[in-house]
Amino acid sequence: MRAARRFPRLTLLLVLLLGLVTVPQTVVTASAAATGTFRNPLNTGPDPFVTFWNGSYYLTTTQGDSIRMWRSSSLGTLLTAAPVTVWTDTDASRNRDIWAPEFYRFGDRWYLYYTADDGIDDHHRLYVLESERDDPAGPYHFKAKLAPPNHVSDFAIDPGILQHDGRLYLAYAGINAYQHNGINIAPMSNPYTVSGDAVAIDAAGGCAEVREGPEFLNRNGRTWMTYSTCDTGKPDYQVWMMSLREGADPLVPANWVQTSGPVFSRSDDHGVYGPGHHAFFRSPDGTEDWIVYHAKTTSAYTYTDRTTRAQKITWKADGGPDLGRPLAVGATQELPAGDPGSGTYWINDDGRSSGDGTLAYTGTWNSGTGCATQCFWGDDHWSDRSGNTATWTFTGTRIALLSVRDTGNGIGTLSIDGGSEQRVDFYGAMRTGETLQYVSPQLPHGRHTLRLRVTGEHSSQSQAAFVSVDRAEVYTK
Repeated sequence: MRAARRFPRLTLLLVLLLGLVTVPQTVVTASAAATGTFRNPLNTGPDPFVTFWNGSYYLTTTQGDSIRMWRSSSLGTLLTAAPVTVWTDTDASRNRDIWAPEFYRFGDRWYLYYTADDGIDDHHRLYVLESERDDPAGPYHFKAKLAPPNHVSDFAIDPGILQHDGRLYLAYAGINAYQHNGINIAPMSNPYTVSGDAVAIDAAGGCAEVREGPEFLNRNGRTWMTYSTCDTGKPDYQVWMMSLREGADPLVPANWVQTSGPVFSRSDDHGVYGPGHHAFFRSPDGTEDWIVYHAKTTSAYTYTDRTTRAQKITWKADGGPDLGRPLAVGATQELPAGDPGSGTYWINDDGRSSGDGTLAYTGTWNSGTGCATQCFWGDDHWSDRSGNTATWTFTGTRIALLSVRDTGNGIGTLSIDGGSEQRVDFYGAMRTGETLQYVSPQLPHGRHTLRLRVTGEHSSQSQAAFVSVDRAEVYTK
């Protein structure tokens, strides 16, 4: 993998003045009300899966060494929710590289599907856990390995469950006649038993690489299968789609009808690259469909910087889903219908705020719009002068800071209400935007301050000691 080239800020400003960089339009006005809105990201991990159940959203993302779950009453507060580890494994054949967990409710139990290996990628296999009670957060016990008879010892990742005409099927990415990571579908006799051979689906994808992460929507007399294509490290990672009519056998490959072209792909003008590995969930009141997915803020070929985002989808006149275009990571959106509200608002680096928040600087700070789509509202502030400060004053219970990480960034300290300082390194191996730098501890509801102090220090990896200020996200509940 090759790191993104770092462009000095002065160069970026000159490029902007020459008209070669376009700052994207924001989707709401600066005076937008905070109540009923949220901004991405929802989580700093990739490969997300979300379900709303019994008054809460539950989210999983790939964590590698375990399966962790985040729970929140509002979509807008998932970013600050405390994770619960719902699964670790002592079996050395399956306790490494744990990827892409998904969980479904059948009867009064939850079944958690995932892939894992022994540290060797080609040893990835599919597994399922069963909950001890009717709770998506478990506890869980190991239930079964999932392997179609014709692929018992073959590489397999990204399990997804197809429910079609009252029957269950295991869909996954694995070895077939078309790709090393190609779409396979096998019948299931229950949520933890594969009952027959898998069939290979010759899915299009606009590249010669993977077809992975199959997901399903059942609507308007059809089952819609969406899946991700190309290498997830590339900016062109994207989503394609096939469909199956009601009553048709999903184990007959010819029954799947290919949609032409990608249905969800990079959005350069919004600063979104590599959108894919997704899932779907319903709004709390059941009236809306939403997509949750990971994407990056850099066009570099990298597996880092993949963060979880969500946005509403709609339906076309022909009955098919319209996934729309990926929105900028900080775009303000309405919360899903029936969401009780997150009570969040933002404070921009230039002092604008959608709520009761202010920002004041001491010392001399650079500022400008050279970071374009990598920054909230297309601008940021930065300084490497030791002792310079930025102080946010806000009313709420928590604050999060998101800004640029870069190869020339250094170390700052953060303190709440004049308390002890915490050192935070703003360095990144490549330039990425709206990166989560800090989340404060839970605070009593009220008026608080957060002070950032530039130290002028940097790690041995960094080229300079700049500290970046961009978006603060304030939580009032």
